[in-house]
Parts: sequence; structure tokens; C-alpha cells
Amino acid sequence: MALQPYATTGQRIWYYSFRVICGLILFFLIFPIIIIIPLSFNALPYFTFTPGMLALEADAYSLEHYRDFFYNDAWQQALWNSLSIAPAATLLSVSLGTLAAIGLSSGKMPFRGTVMAILISPMIVPLIISAAGMYFFYSRIGLQGTWFGVVLAHAALGTPFVIITVTATLVGFDRSLTRAAANMGAGPVRTFFKVQMPLILPGVISGGLFAFITSFDEVVVILFLGSAGEQTLPWRMFTGLREQISPTILAVATLLVSVSVILLVTLEILRRRSERLRGMSPG
Repeated sequence: MALQPYATTGQRIWYYSFRVICGLILFFLIFPIIIIIPLSFNALPYFTFTPGMLALEADAYSLEHYRDFFYNDAWQQALWNSLSIAPAATLLSVSLGTLAAIGLSSGKMPFRGTVMAILISPMIVPLIISAAGMYFFYSRIGLQGTWFGVVLAHAALGTPFVIITVTATLVGFDRSLTRAAANMGAGPVRTFFKVQMPLILPGVISGGLFAFITSFDEVVVILFLGSAGEQTLPWRMFTGLREQISPTILAVATLLVSVSVILLVTLEILRRRSERLRGMSPG
């Protein structure tokens, strides 16, 4: 909100102070992430800025760590595992979360608040507790250490994000559209795909992106449930920091930050599109 010309002195002080505070908080949150980007181009195997880097010498910068990531079999296997687990978990999360959100949005749903609390509990319960519980449960049914078990676990973590985003999208949904489709002879399935889905699609995609990020970046659950064959990229980075310090981790982290920025921009575009479809102006 812009500062009004007739604002008082106190309002002007608060207006500028608030922006300075927000800027400092943003700097505090973003700077530790931004600092790894120039470090990833270090020509030497160090996690610190060398004198040559500080002097902006060309020889002090290199793409060696990026080459190591793309040509190292261990890193590429971890990347492939992440790219095979995350999309499968996302697809399952989107399917279950969308159906659950549609059911929860119905006014006739009994114990709606209780069911909603249970479904989004993976977001509230500490991840280490969820991982331990999944480990003991999956061990009993033979899913511990399997690809399918990891996908199910990540889907359980990503489903709450889909439920929340789709439920928020359904708030502005006009129920008369589904009744009109039913009056014209459309069945529930056809009504869902032809009437509801096009309108709630931005929320579904947003929830799917959150679920994908959750699965792709998750490391605690995979440490409990995964085997050596399911070593994902975050797991590889974690073990690399613990066992042998490799500057390649900085290159991987830079790539992950870039992917996250692209996904966040996509989410913002979808949010604005969803608000336009509901007749709202983006804030």
C-alpha cells in the first residue's frame, strides 16, 4: 500500500520502518542461500572465498564442480532416483489430495474439521516422528527399503499441501455449475473433468508443485525408509557433508536453488491466474 500524502509523522515513520525491517528479515533469510552461488564456481576445492575470488580473477573461478556433478556416476544415480521418486509421489499426492479437498469442501461432510486435521497432520507432526513411525509400520508390512515405500511416504507428506491449495481454490467455486451440468445429463465423473477441474486446475498444479518440492528436497524420511538403491540427491548431499566434504555439493545446491526459484515464480503466476478466474484482483 502506498503512503498517503496526508499521512501523519507517526504513520510515515512506521511506513519506512516496516519496510526496513522487512528488508532486514529478507536479507537474513536469503543471504545464506545466495552466498553459495559464487562459492560453487570456486576453482579450488574449498568452501571459502579465496583471495583470487575476492580479487575477481578469472582463473579463480571454474565450472569444475558442475562437471563433477554431471559426469559423476554416484551423483547422477542420486539425481535419477530423485527424478523417479518425486514425480510418482507428486502424482499420488495430487490424486488423493484433490479428491479429499472436494469431499471436504462439501457442506454435508460429517466431522469435517476432525478429518481435515487428520489429513494435514503430516505438516504439523515433527518430521523425525513421522519418519520413525513410518519406519516401524513399513518394516512390518515389508515396504521398508523399497522404492514403492519411499513413494508412499513422500506422497503422505505432500498430500496436505494439495488439500490446502485445492480447498482454498474451491472456496470461490460456484456450486450451481455442477448442478447445471447434472441437469443436462452429465455424470459425476464427466462433471468433474469438464466443469470443476478447469476451474480448480491452478490450485491443483500449485499443490502438485508443493508436493514435488517436498518430495524432491526431503531427506529425513528417506534416511529411515530408503536403501542404498534409493539414495536421492538430498541424501547424497547429506552423506557428502557428513563423510567427505565435496565442493560439488555447492554446485548441486545452486542448481536446486535455481529450480526452486523457477517453481516459486510458476506458483505466483498460477496464483494470479486463479484469482483472476475467481474475479479477484491480485494483491
